[in-house]
Amino acid sequence: MPKIRVLVVDDSALMRRLLREAIESDPCLEVVAVAANGRIALSYVEQVKPDVMTLDLEMPEMDGLETLRRLQQIQPKLPVIVFSTLSEHGAAATLEALALGATDYVTKPSGTAGLESTMERIRHDLLPRLKALGSGARPRAVIRQFATRSAPRRDVPVEIVVIGTSTGGPNALGEVLPGIPEKFSVPLLIVQHMPPIFTGFLAQRLSSRTAYPVREAIHDQRIHPAEAWIAQGDFHMAVRREGVHTRLLLNQSEPENFCRPSVDVLFRSAAESFGPGVLAVVMTGMGQDGLLGAEQIRKAGGTVVVQDQPSSVVWGMPGAIVQAGLADEILPLSQIGPAIVRRVQSRPCNAAVAQRGSV
Repeated sequence: MPKIRVLVVDDSALMRRLLREAIESDPCLEVVAVAANGRIALSYVEQVKPDVMTLDLEMPEMDGLETLRRLQQIQPKLPVIVFSTLSEHGAAATLEALALGATDYVTKPSGTAGLESTMERIRHDLLPRLKALGSGARPRAVIRQFATRSAPRRDVPVEIVVIGTSTGGPNALGEVLPGIPEKFSVPLLIVQHMPPIFTGFLAQRLSSRTAYPVREAIHDQRIHPAEAWIAQGDFHMAVRREGVHTRLLLNQSEPENFCRPSVDVLFRSAAESFGPGVLAVVMTGMGQDGLLGAEQIRKAGGTVVVQDQPSSVVWGMPGAIVQAGLADEILPLSQIGPAIVRRVQSRPCNAAVAQRGSV
């Protein structure tokens, strides 16, 4: 099988060297060109025909954001992984880059990290994404048809919507959440795999596009219908029902599926607190975080909806659930928002839930 061809774009000569060494240490990958700014990178795109690009954002002559704008005109389907700094400026710029068409991002190791530590971070965080996205740029195999669940389930109202996503998730959330109406009868809880700082900016960006508030989760926060909460980066988020109220719980226990926040943590807690009243949604993302949690939701009588393969950036997380036979519906991204609304509104909350005005 041919190697995945990578174009590395970074204004730091040291970082270009480290990236080349780390990438070429993997037998599935090869660096076909390196560029010190966006102008040079764009000239290489047609020449070397990379399968995937890594892109620094702060560069002379042409920065990463302008590079993405121009790339959309000449090669809009080329997967781009932003390589950005873990800072407020870096987080804001990265989210802007994702909105402009970047596929994923990896945060750069801090300037205080040693060379070996930096190389290890690159190998651990960047290489799997290069392989997943670079191979995805090639023609896909014929997609198998998977059966959805047909077992009977109790007709109970949806009381909470829980969403899990990773690679490609910010843009997927940006398409799904604006379709949720202002007077939605249940809360939405979201785990998006992201580091600290980034999740706060993501919540702000999403909230500017919705008719209801989208906020970064706060420990011990009471939640209400028609609001969305996103797990903080580096914190697991769980939900706990206490009588007529429900609260968010944050903790920094060990990562699950190499993730913190983890979708499994949220899904398990939702199943324990709401049982058949849970509607779980799993969208694009690498790995299989959410699989075990979806199984717990299934056992509790809840509903699981997943994104289909053609509309996913990476079909790891939703695909794992489908292949395990845990999905009630497999939908393209454009249909997920309407499906959430349909499932919530088709089984309206009972009088007790409506009267208390919160869950």
